[in-house]
Amino acid sequence: MPWSTPFDDPIRLRGGRRLVTLQQAADYIMEMPEHVQQQERWQIAVENLINAAETGGGWLMFARIGVMRALNGDGRAR
Repeated sequence: MPWSTPFDDPIRLRGGRRLVTLQQAADYIMEMPEHVQQQERWQIAVENLINAAETGGGWLMFARIGVMRALNGDGRAR
């Protein structure tokens, strides 16, 4: 599944920005400071994004959930 694959439902961020594709979610995480990227919740989100890109199928849903859970862990979502 290509990194340009869109989520079934975009991930909304505070300020109106949306993460529509696997690539946008990965880029968003890579923009974070290294110490934030290394937090367990973000590592899980990245693993799920990679699995979605490499495998497809249900991993797309897990990737979205992983990013949403990571975002909600630090108050950045919605």
